[in-house]
Amino acid sequence: MRHRPEEPPDPPTEASERTRPRAADGLPVDLAALRARVAAQEDTRIARGALPLGIHDVDARLAGGGLALGQLHEISPLAAGDEPAALGFALALVARHLARVRGEALLVAGQGHPLPYGHGLAGLGLDPGRLLLFEVGSDGDAYRALEEALRAQGLAAVAGLVDAALPLAQSRRLHLAAGHTDLLLLVLRPPGAESPNVATTRWRIAAGKALRDRFGCIERPCWQATLERSRNGRTGHWLLEWDHAAHRFGLAGALADHAAEAGPGEPLGERRLRRVR
Repeated sequence: MRHRPEEPPDPPTEASERTRPRAADGLPVDLAALRARVAAQEDTRIARGALPLGIHDVDARLAGGGLALGQLHEISPLAAGDEPAALGFALALVARHLARVRGEALLVAGQGHPLPYGHGLAGLGLDPGRLLLFEVGSDGDAYRALEEALRAQGLAAVAGLVDAALPLAQSRRLHLAAGHTDLLLLVLRPPGAESPNVATTRWRIAAGKALRDRFGCIERPCWQATLERSRNGRTGHWLLEWDHAAHRFGLAGALADHAAEAGPGEPLGERRLRRVR
């Protein structure tokens, strides 16, 4: 008995497309699965965590309760002369993060930027042996180094010092590259170098009156910190001090003493900062 060769299946028709299995939302099953996969990846990114500063009012204004890991954060000095303060604030964030996780940090800096030294790092509670310094010749080189660092293994934090505004296109590249990691990513730009970008937070930093010991040495660094952008959060202004031994931020003493004096709805820190100037 001869068997007839199998005939090829009929090509899909409009009627057969209407009868394809579909998800509850009416999408074809394969497309629904693809969207579910993308959503799962986004959920993984959100679940990667954040770096809390340890101050309830500050962390409450940041989506996720702290600086989101795997996202771009921008820091700038308030004015010329505040560059060391901005760098100190960024290094304190790095020190706090390294106290919580394993790995090293990388600081990328263009020529002419002040570089931290061992004694100064130790004064911030940052082990010099866990900070790698990489000096480059231009902002373009700095951004390329940052992108490569985000793909490296063993790093916990990456920070860059640049000479000009953070461009929109470059900020997107960094933000996307960071999105595949759980690293702390900071970019420090000069004062007044404004540019639209996708940074999740933007901080403006000025030096505060630091607490000194009986020998006149700085015991706790202090910064006037303004959170100008907080995606899915709220902005604010504080006078912060840094405890290098405990790797913890706190409100400066005068502010903490008058914490109850800020009226409801008033931006935190504005009235209290006027009291200590």
